[in-house]
Amino acid sequence: MSHELKRRDFLKAGAAMGAAVAFGRKTVFAAEASTVAVVQGGDYGKATAKAVELLGGMQGFVRKGSRVAILANVQSRHPGTFTSPAVLKAAIGLLKGAGASAVACLSLQPVKQWEDTGLAGILADEGVELKLFSSKDESLFKTVAVPGGRALTEARILADLGNYDVLVNMPITKDHAGNKFTGTMKNLMGLNASVSNRSFHKPNWQTDPDDIAHLDQCIVDLNKVIKPALNIADATEFITTNGPFGPGELAKPGKVVAGTDRVAVDSVCARLLGLKPESIIQIVRGAEQGLGEMDPGRIRIREAKV
Repeated sequence: MSHELKRRDFLKAGAAMGAAVAFGRKTVFAAEASTVAVVQGGDYGKATAKAVELLGGMQGFVRKGSRVAILANVQSRHPGTFTSPAVLKAAIGLLKGAGASAVACLSLQPVKQWEDTGLAGILADEGVELKLFSSKDESLFKTVAVPGGRALTEARILADLGNYDVLVNMPITKDHAGNKFTGTMKNLMGLNASVSNRSFHKPNWQTDPDDIAHLDQCIVDLNKVIKPALNIADATEFITTNGPFGPGELAKPGKVVAGTDRVAVDSVCARLLGLKPESIIQIVRGAEQGLGEMDPGRIRIREAKV
């Protein structure tokens, strides 16, 4: 599938995504801190709904009539490596309830990944379009300059993203072979052309500290041009080893973590993996380069159980 898009329209749509948190009457930002909702419970759908409620409700992110793109993680079919179907289903229900005129999942992964993870069935049941794109088809991507980029001067972003008013980022937090952490910031590589993603990975990206730092800086730079309105991180069941594809050892905190501040959300999720946020370069540099807050004293945690 492909949608031709004028550059000025693409940039306009990107700006709208960045401003999406201002839609509606509510805001999740306190003057002195970023807000992150953390909800634990065996019913992952209810946990998702409660997390968004703690942030003021989906109407604070999605204006009635908005077109919404979802970016879920379907990198692998192994347990703890893909976004939970229950979490995705709940988010779709909230988006519809907020008055979204269209909801679609955008993906560079083949349909088999969606079928094997059970996510394709959820989309079919909910009447949500699954839009699949070849990451190797360069005509499907638009070149966007990276302001303040340190490893990247430009990125190749899926052009169809510009057809939506709101982006909801829905990663699963999990282990990664190189930097040991996958979260909201890294998930946005799922909208980047594969030729660009390959440049993120230097030959020794799993072992060499400089190559790992390069990967993390590329992720930070990519996040300077893609700004989700909302991040809903699946931290219900995830792999702590052999990431990002697995199979690996499973942890089951049973938590959904949500917020607009990607650095803050990733800081919280890193701790759920038993990691110190200050040991994850993308989190540290994301904070240093203005993407969000990692200081626990300045992150407002709203917790609940369902």
